[in-house]
Amino acid sequence: MIEGQDVYKVVVAMVPLYVALGLGYGSVKWRQMFNSDQCDAINRFNCYFVMPFFTFQFTASIDPYHMNYRFLGGDVVAKTIIGITLALWTNLWRKGNLSWAITSFNLSSMNNTLVVGVPLLEAMYGTVGANLVVQSSVIQSLLWFPILLFLLEFRRTFWVIHNNTIDLAPINKELQMEDQNVVDDMAAIESGRSPSFGLTMKKVGIKLVKNPNSYACALGLIWALLAKRWHFEMPSIVDGSILIMAKGGSGIAMFTIGLFMALQEKIIECGVRLSLYSMVLRFVVGPLATALGCLALGLRSNILCIAIMQAALPQSVASFVFAQEYGLHANVLSTAVIFGTIVSLPLLIAYYAVLDVVN
Repeated sequence: MIEGQDVYKVVVAMVPLYVALGLGYGSVKWRQMFNSDQCDAINRFNCYFVMPFFTFQFTASIDPYHMNYRFLGGDVVAKTIIGITLALWTNLWRKGNLSWAITSFNLSSMNNTLVVGVPLLEAMYGTVGANLVVQSSVIQSLLWFPILLFLLEFRRTFWVIHNNTIDLAPINKELQMEDQNVVDDMAAIESGRSPSFGLTMKKVGIKLVKNPNSYACALGLIWALLAKRWHFEMPSIVDGSILIMAKGGSGIAMFTIGLFMALQEKIIECGVRLSLYSMVLRFVVGPLATALGCLALGLRSNILCIAIMQAALPQSVASFVFAQEYGLHANVLSTAVIFGTIVSLPLLIAYYAVLDVVN
């Protein structure tokens, strides 16, 4: 049975993250210390300098030769279930469409593994929890984000081909729509011919190369493969240089989320109905699919609990960045990031308590 001290350990691990978020929010909302351009500069510093080192540090520390492949397999099965379900909905249901299928996959599959997941799972399940959530972040960076980017590029290429014009995603009017006005703006596109697969993959590759976190994860995995294979350690001068930047990863990331929250006119940007829809996908559908995938592969006990908990983490900030760049329901993703991060602590503690009883 979960005890008070177990909950306290989780709160101790999570509250500092919310303090950083609150400082970021208050510095703009109440003190007006930064304008939008300065907030953007802070976010770019976090994206291009801090987070790549933060990602590399965690990824380089794993042992690729002793990863829990059934745990990772459960994640693959879960997201495959979600993908097949959305594909069937898109093709067989009258109201199904590609745009909402992509957004639904994004909401149910992309979580904040390193910034929130590592301290949370380490407090709940110790080193094993932290190690598994880092493994989950590797497969998310190297598999699921490229798939998401491919789908976004596929949709945008359809738009360009069938409208015979320039890329209109940056001025997509969905950013200003309320939930009752969201329409199937891609219906004509989705019914047409398929664009060149090679062209789409080339665009995805360019996006991944421009994303420093993608190659930080890849380089970290390559280092881990070499270091664990031949049993050598990183030179202390290199390790120190990485660590001095990586140490601020969690704090600065949460601070930038606070800045982003303060710049919005309201926390719920997309209306109550779509907000509830995004929360159900993030905190119910994702964990449920993960539970089914892990059970199908025979995972039990704490490993199953860790898998479900990591699937219930708040929405990945990167998923909102991609949605905004491609003009696809960015208001829904912004609400998922902001509101999901706020409500995640009590929800995750509740999950922790329920799973402890069931386990």
